Amino acid sequence: MRNYEEAGILPAAERTGSGYRTYTPLHARALGTFLALLPGHGHRTATGIMRAVNRGAADEALLLIDESHAQLLDDRRTLRAVESALRDLGPEVTGSGPLESPACTDNPTDVSADTPTGTFIGPLARRLSLRPATLRKWEAAGLVRPRRDPLTGYRVYGEADVRDARLVHQLRRGGYLLEQIAPLIAQVRAAGGLEPLEAALGDWHSRLAARGRALLSGAAELDAYLLEREAPDAAYVQGLSTPDPASPRAASPRAAS
Repeated sequence: MRNYEEAGILPAAERTGSGYRTYTPLHARALGTFLALLPGHGHRTATGIMRAVNRGAADEALLLIDESHAQLLDDRRTLRAVESALRDLGPEVTGSGPLESPACTDNPTDVSADTPTGTFIGPLARRLSLRPATLRKWEAAGLVRPRRDPLTGYRVYGEADVRDARLVHQLRRGGYLLEQIAPLIAQVRAAGGLEPLEAALGDWHSRLAARGRALLSGAAELDAYLLEREAPDAAYVQGLSTPDPASPRAASPRAAS
């Protein structure tokens, strides 16, 4: 509780004559609100919301809430874009196919014992009916990430790189822009491939739905906390002023620690 108070998550507590902190029902409501905000907003944003509210900066708190909702919306759009792109992929993209050996290149100096399972830019470009410059453009956009041969400096495309190049190639043929393809490639890499990503889509939906519900729950608790702070006797509840003798709260004991 002391840590939460010092962080601004709880309103300042009044001290007794002997120096003990005195916590009130409003402090309990603040703690419950913070815990309700955590699942949807995360610790940092939930802390920022409570700090803003407790110093009377409600607009700042609402801005933080809006940013969390905007992030969730962006994540939903990313998921939809990934699903749409996956639907547009042909079955040939899901299989990696045999990789061309560097020994099959036209340039014998491309052969390197360090790249027995990779392919160089020329053979890959021919396989995809592309110009090497196109693959280099995709690399500059972060869509493919070939390693460099330590001896020759040539780009070497491993199995995952070939997979990514095939994905980009087919999506470009389908009219997707590079910036639209980037989220899918990032998700494929994070999942470890197309099949793991497709299997993870259901869990992705569930996690987004859970975040949305958590944001709603947190908003309800925060609204109740704001209403309690705005109540006529809120200053007394916080322990910051003398209560009105006519107030029902005046007869209520305050918890001390």
